[in-house]
Amino acid sequence: MLRVGLTGGIGSGKSSVSSRLAARGAVVIDSDLLAREVVARGTDGLAEVVEAFGDVLTPEGELDRPAVGRIVFGDEVARRKLEAIIHPRVRARAAEIEAAAPAGSVVVHDIPLLVETGQGDKFELVLVVDVPQEIQVERLTRDRGMTEEEAKARIASQATREQRLAVADLVVDNSGGIAELDARIDELWPTLAERAG
Repeated sequence: MLRVGLTGGIGSGKSSVSSRLAARGAVVIDSDLLAREVVARGTDGLAEVVEAFGDVLTPEGELDRPAVGRIVFGDEVARRKLEAIIHPRVRARAAEIEAAAPAGSVVVHDIPLLVETGQGDKFELVLVVDVPQEIQVERLTRDRGMTEEEAKARIASQATREQRLAVADLVVDNSGGIAELDARIDELWPTLAERAG
């Protein structure tokens, strides 16, 4: 088994890389999906978030993500409190999924905040999806409807491009189009599969 940590800044196209690796046979463990799962309605994770932050539920009893985002964005203490609830649960669930992967698998842990949470050394390879900041801003304004200021604030709240590249074993430049990305993943996949076997 080859354990790969996949990361990239917001708007870098990390999800596109992740889905292409999955299509080639990787077992992808998506931390964002798990972060939703561990605070789904009825979970102890959700109960702990409500205990910590008050009534942050939708009328349907789900976590009101925008409300929580407004509380923690820009408030380091609140953000750390939320992370202390979510991150251990996500890591435990990721370990369960990894343990169930077949022998010889390429197991890709898709972790947006891999650098920020100091997890780089937990993987045999760290794969960073990289684009210049101006492309991140362009994609966030075009694809997610953010203003330029919102996009820059979100980028600034994450690790810098240099910090991510410093922990990278492999870098996928995703500043081009889909065809270029597919070609890069086609080049990369045999190396990963061979290391896993």
